[in-house]
Amino acid sequence: MPNPHDFHRLQPSYTRDELLRSSEGGYFGPGNAQLPAPPMLMMDRITEISLDGGPFGKGHIVGELDIVPDHWFFNCHYRGDAMMPGSLGLDAMWQMVGYWLGWSGSPGKGRAIGVGEVEVTGAITQETRSVRYEVAMRMVRRGKLVLGIADGRVLADGTCVFVAKDMRVGLTKAAD
Repeated sequence: MPNPHDFHRLQPSYTRDELLRSSEGGYFGPGNAQLPAPPMLMMDRITEISLDGGPFGKGHIVGELDIVPDHWFFNCHYRGDAMMPGSLGLDAMWQMVGYWLGWSGSPGKGRAIGVGEVEVTGAITQETRSVRYEVAMRMVRRGKLVLGIADGRVLADGTCVFVAKDMRVGLTKAAD
């Protein structure tokens, strides 16, 4: 399995165009982590990413999504009471954990494995302008299975609307 750092130089932030390149595959090398393509790509940019930041000192990642009233999910989630599904907020943070694992040098394809606890305290509506995802890595295991465990929260225009604890993402290697 190729080393992701042979294909990618670490940066402290990423633009939408760079995230879209990741969704095409190969950004971290053939067979390694990649983001989903739109419309499932749930962020427009990564504004911060580190190996040792965050409250646990194990790394962190911050992403943002600009909200526009005609986002695809508003047309199908609670017509007449449109909101972004909470599952998309969780998926965005799983995407970020997988991206962080590839970015930090682990080979393999990312897969969401689970989450320990989720609390929804608000909503992202068509009136929301900006969503911020904050993810803090709690534990990283690198071996036959690479595993990242993180806590995260989703903020809508600066107000926390969603908290997830013990999000788990694994990177699996292709069969030999």
